[in-house]
Amino acid sequence: MSAPERIPPRSVTTAELLAEGELTVRGRIREASNAVLLCDVTYEGETASCVYKPVAGERPLWDFPDGNLARREVAAHEVSEATGWGLVPTTVLRDGPYGEGMCQLWIDAVSEGSELLALVDGEEPGEGWKAVGFAEVGEGRTALLVHADDERLRRLAVLDVVINNGDRKGGHLLPAPEGRLFGIDHGVTFNAENKLRTLLWGWAGEKLTAEAVEVLERLRGALDGTLGVRLGELITAAELDATRARVASLLASGRHPEPSGDWPAIPWPPV
Repeated sequence: MSAPERIPPRSVTTAELLAEGELTVRGRIREASNAVLLCDVTYEGETASCVYKPVAGERPLWDFPDGNLARREVAAHEVSEATGWGLVPTTVLRDGPYGEGMCQLWIDAVSEGSELLALVDGEEPGEGWKAVGFAEVGEGRTALLVHADDERLRRLAVLDVVINNGDRKGGHLLPAPEGRLFGIDHGVTFNAENKLRTLLWGWAGEKLTAEAVEVLERLRGALDGTLGVRLGELITAAELDATRARVASLLASGRHPEPSGDWPAIPWPPV
């Protein structure tokens, strides 16, 4: 008689872990303007660190609906996944110790060899860098703010246009092991009006890469299909239509947009 076949244990996905696991609050990240809690999450023997942002801890904003920032964080992850670039850590909407909120996988950022932003003297960015603009550095001095001419940042710049990111600061860029780069803090996104504020203006006016065009074409189809259905659960119908329009505009121009002049182009503070 043969031994019964052993069924291997089921592998828990990161999304399942974040959505179904037990959250244990370890502390609060004080630098954030809204309530941001560092947690452990455990499910079926798997444990990870995560960030939990309860809706109850969101600071009201004049230009976004109250209690809606967590859903925008999830929507940004959904769009990131649809691009195939994987630029936003896994993010889910769930109940937690302080009510409904977003739960996002914690990323251990690396620092060595991962410089993405800098202030330099002179009027030219130098090889391997793209100019953003001049910044006051004290005592009447100015310096040129630059970011790396990095394909990962360029992908993120395209994603930010699609999701209409109103707050792409330097501290929201997380270089990770194995050459990965993640963007975080996507609560002020998807507004129906142009709110794009970013430090990643270095490619403004330049042609989109062939890769970006291909991704945007795929994204346009997804927004009329399952991705559009999913986003419809997280943002308003007008915001979903505006997202489709931004994708169409990028494809029509074939170029990275330039600052409109109708809205501050760079977030403050920039880090």
